[in-house]
Amino acid sequence: MGYMTRRAFMLTAAVVPVASPFVARAQTSIIKLIVPVPPGGTLDPIARLAQPGLEERLGKTVIIENKPGASGSLGAALVAHAPADGTSWLFVYETQAINPFLMHLTFDSEKDLEPVQLIGTAPAILAKNFSRPWHDIREVLAAAKTKPNTISYASTGVGSIGHLAMTALSARAGVQMIHVPYKGGGPALKDAIAGHVDNIVGSVALTSPHIKEGKLAGILNFGAKRLKTMPEIPTAAESGFPGLEAYAWWGVFAPRGTPTATKERFARALADTLREAKNARRMSETWQIDLRLNGPSELRGFFRSQMKLWGAVVRDNHISG
Repeated sequence: MGYMTRRAFMLTAAVVPVASPFVARAQTSIIKLIVPVPPGGTLDPIARLAQPGLEERLGKTVIIENKPGASGSLGAALVAHAPADGTSWLFVYETQAINPFLMHLTFDSEKDLEPVQLIGTAPAILAKNFSRPWHDIREVLAAAKTKPNTISYASTGVGSIGHLAMTALSARAGVQMIHVPYKGGGPALKDAIAGHVDNIVGSVALTSPHIKEGKLAGILNFGAKRLKTMPEIPTAAESGFPGLEAYAWWGVFAPRGTPTATKERFARALADTLREAKNARRMSETWQIDLRLNGPSELRGFFRSQMKLWGAVVRDNHISG
């Protein structure tokens, strides 16, 4: 009897670890940050900036997975269809609020993804190649009115925040300009600096380093107020277009059904990480991002307002992806 007991114990010991709580914990000790763009830009660096602090505060291994494609919607779809167990988080940028109006998605942006954290915002900036003769937006628009479809501007893609901001500006000014979409900020900047296009529109995080280096000249700030770092660039409101504002933004969503406590814990960990002095300095000084980090409810309201605003621009101007 004693022999059988020992044998039974040994067999049980060999089997139990396969289904033990230890293994379950091991499986859930890894969380994924899905970044729906290639490395580079600003979204991917923000996720990588947050990674160490999230690991420390959440006590889990944090893996960043870049899943680019379809203006961020491919990566978003992966998270929308992922288990709501706190292991998948979606880092997004402003196209998240625009894609529903440009393309057919395999998920509902409002119902299948739940807001977690609005990281921050940064105004779009219109800048010119230095060889161009105009000095401000009034001269740009005057040239565009005199010779329609001759003044060009680069953007980071069809339906990007810069494209929609310039579309709204052109409509209000009654001018026609040439939109030159690129697959990302790098190629757009390269051609704008080289003079292959007249102007470029993109977030201040994208354009400001090249304006400060003297490679481009800032013409218009789509923010509500002038930037402390570049106070010489007037806002759209100051230039005769009140209410015309356009912001790049960065945020985090989770699959529908993710427990409230899990979302709030992640939101707190992310906020505490990005508010660390060295991280906050990089976000605000290097990338010119206005940090928000006030939890799920802030992102929910902001996201809805952005969908309403830019959805109307897409529809009214018959823009398609």
